Amino acid sequence: MNRTTFSAIALALATLAAVPAQAADGVALTREQVRAELAQAKLTGDISANDDSGLKLNQVYPTRYAPQAVGHGATRDEVRAELAEAKRTGNIVADSESGQKLNELFPARYPQTAAAQGLTREQVRADLAEAKRDGDIVVDAESGQKLNELFPGRYAKKATVMAGAVSGATRSN
Repeated sequence: MNRTTFSAIALALATLAAVPAQAADGVALTREQVRAELAQAKLTGDISANDDSGLKLNQVYPTRYAPQAVGHGATRDEVRAELAEAKRTGNIVADSESGQKLNELFPARYPQTAAAQGLTREQVRADLAEAKRDGDIVVDAESGQKLNELFPGRYAKKATVMAGAVSGATRSN
């Protein structure tokens, strides 16, 4: 037995001994069940390769182990339907640089979701006016800084003022 295999087995046994063995449904496993799972993991190479990669033995040495069966995924028609729906709603990544979806970059081109339709035009305008007044508007896209962070002297700190006023009012009663 070479050193790598011995280390992998020792690591697996130490892990099994340190943590109470539990199945997926939370039921404790017997010693025999744990040993059977370990034997199965050895056969399939489903054990840590004991290196810094974090890969399993069957990933590091795929020729040493039989390929694992892959479960059936979605059918071709289901995938096409999902793609068509994603294109229709703009729920597809626009570019890899920003990671934003099309419906986030171009919201006017796609039907609005129920969550986005919650505010009236007047409410949105009032929120925008408040954000302008408080400096709560992002001005530097790279850093994500807002006006009130770049120029703190121009904007009042409403959270600390309001908190002090509320706590003082409740104490006097």
